Amino acid sequence: MAEKRLFGTFAGMDVELVTLRDGTGAEVELLSFGAAVRAIRVPDREGRLTDICLGYDDLDSYAEKDACFGGTIGRCANRIGGARFAIGGTEYRVTANEGANCLHGGAEGFHKKLWAYACAEHSVTFTYDSPDGEEGFPGNLHVEVTYTLENSALTIGYRAVTDRDTVVNLTNHAYFNLAGHDGGPILDHCLKVRAERYTPADGGNIPTGELAPVDGTPLDFRAPTELGARLDDPFLSGSRGYDHNFVLNGGEAPAAELWCPRTGIVLEMTTSLEGMQLYTAGWLTERRGKGGAVYGPTHAVCLETQHFPDAVNHENFPSPILRAGKVYHETTAYHFGVR
Repeated sequence: MAEKRLFGTFAGMDVELVTLRDGTGAEVELLSFGAAVRAIRVPDREGRLTDICLGYDDLDSYAEKDACFGGTIGRCANRIGGARFAIGGTEYRVTANEGANCLHGGAEGFHKKLWAYACAEHSVTFTYDSPDGEEGFPGNLHVEVTYTLENSALTIGYRAVTDRDTVVNLTNHAYFNLAGHDGGPILDHCLKVRAERYTPADGGNIPTGELAPVDGTPLDFRAPTELGARLDDPFLSGSRGYDHNFVLNGGEAPAAELWCPRTGIVLEMTTSLEGMQLYTAGWLTERRGKGGAVYGPTHAVCLETQHFPDAVNHENFPSPILRAGKVYHETTAYHFGVR
């Protein structure tokens, strides 16, 4: 069952914290601000509940700080090169909030919005209506994000409809540390990614349009590999570690598997989406999080499922354009266990 309590106020409106629990002992805390994941607690190999998601104790930090902890990202996750794109011959200019580019929906993306919500027995559905022209994007967009916690799995279902052709690319920006949110660097975490290719990018992290093999690069996670094993490779210096989009193989097998030897906690991720941004928080500045924990670079890893970055400007990429009257529907699930 879902439980809720007041977390704070934003623009004179109450922000609620909703807690979901399942029969395995797992718990998830969700916020109506940003439709965000604030905490994920799962048993470690000793049966101790461990919070594996970075977050804050106060609403002001979510509203004012960067990093998007646990937030729903939209209208377009990741980057749009030059903060512009064209649909049907009409060019649209969106908010440039990272140099000349648009990142994570603009100056105030969906992770900075107050969402309505409704609870069911094992799930919470958050809704937001993005008006035509918000951050420069065309069309009135209705968005629903449903979190379901059952059988030690957190499933995120995304649904959206629009009255004008527009760009839609939704993700969740949870920062995972399977040693605990206060567990420090995640260099010992072992990662496997079912991807043969990635999308090379320029100095602004905008894809060149090429689909390149991971073979022979630090991005080859086809076999389980410690995240810290290659962080000193010059290949990763410009991104301060991993901040790369993988071209997922698809299919029913987990797209990614993450394991922490300290706690034994395993995360298996499945998704309907074709891309995943691997980010090891190299740009995360030092800050205070939940319970007074100090977070900093490499203290978490993000597995952001998505359409490819800047896909709207690359005809050879799967299209992120949602046509008027059509339904956007994508799913990502995180399955938790121990090893």
